[in-house]
Amino acid sequence: MDATTAPHRIPPQMPQYGEANHVFELMQNMLEQLLIHQPKDPIPFMIDHLQRDNDYVPKIAILGPPASGKTTIAMWLAKHLSTNLLSVESLIAKEYSPLAADARMHYQRFKMVPNMLLIRLMQERLKEEDCIRRGWILDGIPETREQALTIQTLGISPRHVIVLSAPDAVLIERNLGKRTDPQTGEIYHTTFDWPPESEIQNRLMVPAGISEGETVRKLLEYHRNIVRILPSYPKILKAISADQPCVDVFYQVCCGQLLKEAVADKSKYGDLIQPFFEKEIAVPDHIIMKVLKQRLDQQDCVERGWVLHGFPRDLDQAHMMDHLGYKPNRVFFLNVPFDSVIERLTLRRTDPITGERYHLMYKPPPTMEVQARLLQNPKDSEEQIKLKMDLFYRNSAELEQFYGEAITLNGDQDPYTVFEYIESGIINLLPKKIP
Repeated sequence: MDATTAPHRIPPQMPQYGEANHVFELMQNMLEQLLIHQPKDPIPFMIDHLQRDNDYVPKIAILGPPASGKTTIAMWLAKHLSTNLLSVESLIAKEYSPLAADARMHYQRFKMVPNMLLIRLMQERLKEEDCIRRGWILDGIPETREQALTIQTLGISPRHVIVLSAPDAVLIERNLGKRTDPQTGEIYHTTFDWPPESEIQNRLMVPAGISEGETVRKLLEYHRNIVRILPSYPKILKAISADQPCVDVFYQVCCGQLLKEAVADKSKYGDLIQPFFEKEIAVPDHIIMKVLKQRLDQQDCVERGWVLHGFPRDLDQAHMMDHLGYKPNRVFFLNVPFDSVIERLTLRRTDPITGERYHLMYKPPPTMEVQARLLQNPKDSEEQIKLKMDLFYRNSAELEQFYGEAITLNGDQDPYTVFEYIESGIINLLPKKIP
């Protein structure tokens, strides 16, 4: 065989070295930065980039319909990560920028900014030192598929794309009660998030464009665009329900599950957990408790408290928690009829292309094309759910007895009603037992 046509034989040590030292990610990040900044002399630029060591700063896009809370989540996340928040409003408000001045004129006349002008503004902003060193969060950008593709072409690639979703009826109700603080830009709500300070209350303003008709128009436009944007980010997409309090949404965005975090961080406990994840078997209780103890002993949990979801699962775990001194001051049990559990879980589906989650009854897919490609998680089969429910029923009776002052709620209601019951159980004093 001619040497020029012979297959290349790459020594196995080469890709192993590349993976171990993150060479592939390094080259990808380097190429992204070259495309974004387009320096006249690439060599000094690449040397400077390597010396900055900022390839792993936050690069996040948060998308969602009007009133989904994306701006609030983006602001909280920017503060939490000490990074920069970029939105259409902040980009066009930039001073001493001819591009921003041009964008403001367009926005004042047409209530929108042309795609290329917005993207040039983004490029200008991302070249600034604070974005290079501390990263960025895009609030509501990209707005269209054209923007998404152009951004990608220029090498601007978020590492995480978070998409918030909620029923339109909920979003319309939220939008009607929205109020903004003109001094801080903070967003409040007349029902769900009213500021306690009278000074702030007095200066709150009703933002423009939140009438029911205007909100419906914006929702229709969003739904038309988002289904075309999502395929641009197939592997980095995370869909989160925004039909819950913002703090819960923020927790899902920011925290994730402790065990998965430990594995991802390659901590000493992560190395212990990894084999169990790979074999898809339960992690032993003593390892779980070590990971949990490590997290609950951190300063934020000590100062601000903690909420455990679905834990402890059985009496042994409850005893282990109690022995370690972690005693919850409120315990809630949500009771849901078995038929409702089956209905909720067996009808869940996922779109393998966009990552969007649907429910055949409560949130059906928008088109027959989408419905045809939906997949069901094997864990949502009726047989698997019955096994889990049998285990839950056996354990819950013992847990209810162990936590004698636990509060039992009907979980087969709308989320807001359940949340109000839980909130009242937290605010009010626990009832004292009469001897």
